[in-house]
Amino acid sequence: MRLPTLLLAAAFSAGAFAQSFPSKPVRMVVPFAAGGAVDTVARALGQKLGEAWKQPVLVDNRPGAGGNIAAEAVAKAPADGYTLLITTQGFAISPSLYRKLPFDATRDFAPVTQLTSSFLVLVCSPQLPAHSIRELIALTKSKPGAINYGSTGTGAPPHLLGELLKSSAGVDLVHVPYKGDAPLTQALLAGEVQVAFMPLAGVLPHIKSGRLRALGVSGKARATTMPEVPTFVEAGLPFEFTGWLGIFAPNGTPRDTALQLRRDIAREIVAPDLLERWPAWGYEPVGNSPGDFAAKVASDLAMYAKVIREAGIPPQD
Repeated sequence: MRLPTLLLAAAFSAGAFAQSFPSKPVRMVVPFAAGGAVDTVARALGQKLGEAWKQPVLVDNRPGAGGNIAAEAVAKAPADGYTLLITTQGFAISPSLYRKLPFDATRDFAPVTQLTSSFLVLVCSPQLPAHSIRELIALTKSKPGAINYGSTGTGAPPHLLGELLKSSAGVDLVHVPYKGDAPLTQALLAGEVQVAFMPLAGVLPHIKSGRLRALGVSGKARATTMPEVPTFVEAGLPFEFTGWLGIFAPNGTPRDTALQLRRDIAREIVAPDLLERWPAWGYEPVGNSPGDFAAKVASDLAMYAKVIREAGIPPQD
């Protein structure tokens, strides 16, 4: 799926650019509760931008409905650059997952920049007799349906990666959904579920303490914080997953405003104090152009539609 050229052109309407932008506080809408990974990034970035702009950046947490509540709020906001959405690749999953959305992911938003790229790590309980992806596959094949995997909800990236693992390796794993990273992590630590794909930031302390075991990472390369853990491709499975955090503005945001937002954000995400924090958060800074980010979103929309269709995940209300 590709965004039509006319759609990309319409994403940033022509108009006079106010050199004083921003001349008032900027609101950054977060689709998740305070204290989570995306909220942490939003507040750190907001502080840097606020210092540069000499204007407050207000973080507005609007959790719920898989990020759709926050997205709807931004889609309906004035297209002036003062309301931004910071969200994950879940934005590209929702159109194929939900029966009906109160917004159109391609027509109602102007991609500004991809903040970061990221990966998930497959972890398991130390009680599970598997020390590698290949051992996990062999164990699962010897006990079909006896091993379960947790996720942060139907259609969330950990769920879709679990389905990719099942189809790629030809194994039978039982899906157990939880309501967020925190309860899933507790379920792993308590042995309620045996394996799960998780963001690195939330489980790295448990991996280092030995309470969880890392089997593989979903990215193109090994993690600098865990160089001993192989990628799935290295383990013989032909798939990889690169997640992202991105910034969107309402469709119709003036092009010059969007380009300034992108330039300022790209500058701040590689500032020394943020640069040293990204690895511990499980992210790598990107800061690409609006056009490049739009192409990434279009590609992901098509990819997730295929995964959801092939996994037989029913439409959600």
